[in-house]
Amino acid sequence: MTSKKAPSSALQEKAGISQPESISSQSVEHIQHSRKIQPSAEALVQGILAGNITALSRAITLVESTNPMHLAKANTIINSCLPHANQSVRIGITGVPGVGKSTFIEAFGKHLTSLGKKVAVLAVDPSSTISHGSILGDKTRMEELVKDPNAFIRPSASGETLGGVARKTRETITLCEAAGFDTIIIETVGVGQSETAVHSMVDFFLLLKIAGAGDELQGIKRGIMEMADAIVINKADGDNIKKAQFAKVEFNRALHLFPAKKSGWIPTTATCSALTSEGIPEVWNTITEFLKVTQTNSYFFEKRKEQNQFWMLETINDQLKSNFFTNPEIHQLLESTKKAVQNDEISPFAAATILLEKYFK
Repeated sequence: MTSKKAPSSALQEKAGISQPESISSQSVEHIQHSRKIQPSAEALVQGILAGNITALSRAITLVESTNPMHLAKANTIINSCLPHANQSVRIGITGVPGVGKSTFIEAFGKHLTSLGKKVAVLAVDPSSTISHGSILGDKTRMEELVKDPNAFIRPSASGETLGGVARKTRETITLCEAAGFDTIIIETVGVGQSETAVHSMVDFFLLLKIAGAGDELQGIKRGIMEMADAIVINKADGDNIKKAQFAKVEFNRALHLFPAKKSGWIPTTATCSALTSEGIPEVWNTITEFLKVTQTNSYFFEKRKEQNQFWMLETINDQLKSNFFTNPEIHQLLESTKKAVQNDEISPFAAATILLEKYFK
């Protein structure tokens, strides 16, 4: 008996024409091979001093790495760049989320590059405590500044660092200065109560505010205001101009209630619009005036010396903590000690004492 052939269907898929490769496999192979090549510390230093952005970016990646194998190479690069650093103005910019930090920095950065400045923006992006990831979208927000040949934008994840400052931001400043950038801007997460880390690595600390953030009494309660060298009320445009002017008066009153600064500088208040660039040149004029005052009375140079000492001690604390938790004996004992603390078998303080004594033995 002959078998019947199944009728062909109109929905039957027919062989199509194969499409050519949209990406050259040869190019892909070349890129992958190039990425595997690790330049020496000396080559990266030479590239940085020549203003090579690729070399600078790769060096920053090494500095930010938590891989112990990268530490020696990163230290070599930093030490080689130190004699060529310290020739910039370091500006810290903070403010609550939504105040317009990225938009302000783009307008401010474009103004500085128009004056012939070379600007490096170190944007610290908040890390999730759940997924531990960061968006790192600051380059997207600063779409005009990122195209400027005299600007360099480097977003970094805040990680677990207090104050939202990337763990190696201080070293990154040194690398950017060695690459020829004369104005370093550090954008923080803007958490409000833990900005001490930023204040201890910049020359000028700028606090961005928006109208409707509270009266002068509310301003006093915010410890961040004591560290500010200037307060700028952003988004002073359209129907918000009058509100911004009123906020300026309120914050100015609050500043006069704080004790005098050791720098001899009297903090100022101003309004601006990052969208229209209104008031942006005045912000730079304020910073320039601040530099004149603090460099004349030598506070500028004394503060930098104190900052270097501060970061030495911070690095020691960070390294001791890292060594403690990576110690094999401590790692083994830690889990059982945690359970004992959770079950109220031992107090947290007594448990910590036992672990520390074990470590130092």
